[in-house]
Amino acid sequence: MGTAVRKGNRDKSGPPGAWKLEDAKARFSEVVRRAQSEGPQRVTVRGREAVVVISVDELDRLLPRGAGKPAFVPFLEGLGLDGLDLEREVDRGRDIIL
Repeated sequence: MGTAVRKGNRDKSGPPGAWKLEDAKARFSEVVRRAQSEGPQRVTVRGREAVVVISVDELDRLLPRGAGKPAFVPFLEGLGLDGLDLEREVDRGRDIIL
């Protein structure tokens, strides 16, 4: 199946599936459709790759099985911040002359 590319809808300086940000915004439905049917769609900002739009199926394939959002408390505990000093001096404001 060929991939017809309309004029002005993708970044011609990049590989197929590369979109300039302004074009991706204007044709977001097409970007999403192509991500589902053709694979990852790269979005460039000022000529540099910035983000990639991928399908949920592709994301599920890339993520480890059973990977989900960790519970908040275990996540924080796993950051290894035990020795972090969170104390601060009491701030009583400042005197101003009115």
